[in-house]
Amino acid sequence: MINQYKFEDEPELRDLFITVDDPESHITAIETFITYRVVTKTSRGEFDSSEYEVRRRYQDFLWLKSRLEEAHPTLIIPELSSHKKQGPGLFSRMGQTVRAVASSVRGGGVKNRPDMFTDINDYMETFNQKINLLDKISQRIYKEERGYYCEMKEYGPIHTLWCASEEDLVDSLKGVASCIDKCCKATENRMAGLSENLLPVLHEYVLYSEILTGVLKRRDQIQAELDSKVDALSNKKAEKDLLTEEIGNLEDKVECANNALKADWDRWKQNMQHDMKTAFLNVAENNIHYYEQVKHTFLFYFYNFLFISIPLGSQCIIFKNNCLYPHLNVLSSNSIFCQIGV
Repeated sequence: MINQYKFEDEPELRDLFITVDDPESHITAIETFITYRVVTKTSRGEFDSSEYEVRRRYQDFLWLKSRLEEAHPTLIIPELSSHKKQGPGLFSRMGQTVRAVASSVRGGGVKNRPDMFTDINDYMETFNQKINLLDKISQRIYKEERGYYCEMKEYGPIHTLWCASEEDLVDSLKGVASCIDKCCKATENRMAGLSENLLPVLHEYVLYSEILTGVLKRRDQIQAELDSKVDALSNKKAEKDLLTEEIGNLEDKVECANNALKADWDRWKQNMQHDMKTAFLNVAENNIHYYEQVKHTFLFYFYNFLFISIPLGSQCIIFKNNCLYPHLNVLSSNSIFCQIGV
C-alpha cells in the first residue's frame, strides 16, 4: 500500500512516499501481536535522512487514529477495528488522512450550520441506508451462492457412481460429472470474486458511514460551542472582553474544522465513487466470465458426447448460432444440438 504526498501549491511534486506492508505475526509467552513494515522515502529538507524503515504494531496505528481524531476532529479517518482483510487499503486511507492534516494548515442545537454541512448530513443519512442495504443483499447472495456450490459438489460423484449401473450411459454420465466439476470450480472462482472485490468494499463503507456521522456530530459540537458563547456575549455585559477573545478563538476553530471537513469530504467522496464503480465492474466481469464458462462447458459436452451418436440426416432439435431450430436435419458438424427430438 503506497501513499503519495505532495504540497497543494505544487500539484506535480511528489516528495513523500510511505509504504506499509509485510505484516508479521509475533508470538511470545505473554502476548500475540502483528507488526507492519513502514518505509518512508522523501526529499524534504526537514528530514535528517531521505529514507526510513521501521516496524510498527497494529495498536500503533490505532494510537495514531485516536490522536488524529483528537487533534483534527473533522477529518474522515478510516476504521481500524480488526486485523481481517477489509476494503481497498485502510492503511492507505490512513495515509490520505495524514495528508489531509498536512494540507489543511449532526448534533442538536446548532443555529448556524452552513448549508453545505446540512447537505452532507442529508447525503450521509441516505448513504447509510443504501450502503447497509447493499451490504445485507451482498451477504445474502454470497450465502446462497455458497449453498448452491455445496449442493452442486455432491452431484458430480453421484453421476460417477451411476456409471456402474448404466453401462450404456457410461460416457454420457462421466461427461456430465466432468461438466459439474468444472461448474463447481467456476462457481468457486465467482465466490472468491465476491469475497475479494465486493464484500470488503461494502463493509468498509458501512464503517465509513458511521465514522462520517461521528465527524459531523463533532463539527456541530464545535459550532454549538461558538453559538453558546455568542449568546452569552449578548446577554452579559461583564466579562465581555474575555468572551470576545473566546469567541475569536472559537471562530478560528470552526473555520479550521469546516475547511478540513470540506477538503476531506471531497477526497472521500471521490474515493468512494471510484471504489464502488471498480467493485461493481469487477463483479459484472466475474459474472460474465462465470456464465461464459458454464455455457461453453455444457456446449462442449453436448458436441462431444451427443453429436457423434446421431447419424447425419436424422431429425432433432439443434442449437446453431445461439438459436434453437426444431426438427431440422443434421447435415454437418457445424450444428451443435442441445436436445434430441423426433
